[in-house]
Amino acid sequence: MKRFLTLAASALALAATPAAAQTMAITGVNVAKGDGSEPIENGAVVVENGKVTYAGPASGMPEVAMPLVEAPPGTWVTPGLFATVTTLGLWDVGAVSESNDTRAGDSPFNAALDVSRAINPDSQHIKIHRAAGVTRAATLMGSTGSIFGGQGALIDLGADPDPVTEARAFQTVQLGEAGARLAGGSRVASYAEFANALREAREAANGRWDAESAMLTRADAEALVPVVTGRQKLYVMVERAADIRGVLDLKREYRALDLVLVGASEGWMVAPEIAAAGVPVIADGLDDLPSSFEQLGSTQSNIGRMVAAGVKVGINASAMENPRNLNQYAGNLVALTRIPGADGLSWGQAFAAISSVPAEISGLGGRAGVLKPGAAGDIVIWDGDPLEVGSVPTQVYIDGVAQPLENHQSRLRDRYRDLDESDLPKAYDW
Repeated sequence: MKRFLTLAASALALAATPAAAQTMAITGVNVAKGDGSEPIENGAVVVENGKVTYAGPASGMPEVAMPLVEAPPGTWVTPGLFATVTTLGLWDVGAVSESNDTRAGDSPFNAALDVSRAINPDSQHIKIHRAAGVTRAATLMGSTGSIFGGQGALIDLGADPDPVTEARAFQTVQLGEAGARLAGGSRVASYAEFANALREAREAANGRWDAESAMLTRADAEALVPVVTGRQKLYVMVERAADIRGVLDLKREYRALDLVLVGASEGWMVAPEIAAAGVPVIADGLDDLPSSFEQLGSTQSNIGRMVAAGVKVGINASAMENPRNLNQYAGNLVALTRIPGADGLSWGQAFAAISSVPAEISGLGGRAGVLKPGAAGDIVIWDGDPLEVGSVPTQVYIDGVAQPLENHQSRLRDRYRDLDESDLPKAYDW
């Protein structure tokens, strides 16, 4: 307790050590615990052996036999952001098919596809988002040749060769307009395909699957068995209010389904029904104008109204490949509380919607996205309020391990930062 270090000096010291879980205490900072509570001024966070052991007022911090980091004024400490419904680790250059594993339209399989086998921990997209404060994510396929998108994985964005926290964590299915196109041109066809798949999966679970009469492959039917038995979450991509009601009706028919609504642009129109069904939502963070007929009821107040109705809502980046904007979307919801007639979230609610709530929806409740005793030491140190657009992370820890923040973008920034405007780009140097 007697040794005080500046944040910068501590960062250098930690970066010089091998990649191992750090033991540290940070005090004199603004602390956001990520649990929906409001930020704590003059707070403290203690991490021991990769786990959080304390987060709260500095005055209540226990005595610790470790270096005490005193951060510069205005510093914030938060849990890592949890990005859900992403394609992180599955592609490098979107237009180069050889580097893009997000689509499998020509595959004979759909539900059986397992994204965990294709995740690249050295992807620049993982590095860029780690530098933006994202420490964990749910990653999934963009599309297949069926309404089923395969089995998504939970990953951490640490600089190590093993990013997968949980393989086959959830199954995805497209309903609404996208599902209609995939099933033959009509929502009627998509619901028939969905119901038939659940029936065949039930038969497979009971050992009665018949290959000759089945529409699914054996691998796809077996992959859906955990869904129909409630052992695997089912992420349902759906937008309009009528389609949301249809999904909730399926919940009444197939009681074991562990459903999560994804998108839900018109969720506010049926918010009481969603809340009564106990189905969580991963909602787009910026749906203010309709981009399709199924989003005619879009409004930026969507998330605020659903939360007010008692729905558990996590924020999804509207573009799956760019979830580093999550804190900006959360900040927009705070700003909405100051606009007459609009419905937003408090600061604590908004930050929880990009940290602890998506972690809980994904099955990591209490273990990620929150600063509480026993949670993973996913710590982000910011130079200002993380919900302000101009604030950036200065240090990121995952499981208590200090992470590198360098990536292609940061190297390009540094390369040309001091370049005289009269000079040609350095690529022209001989």
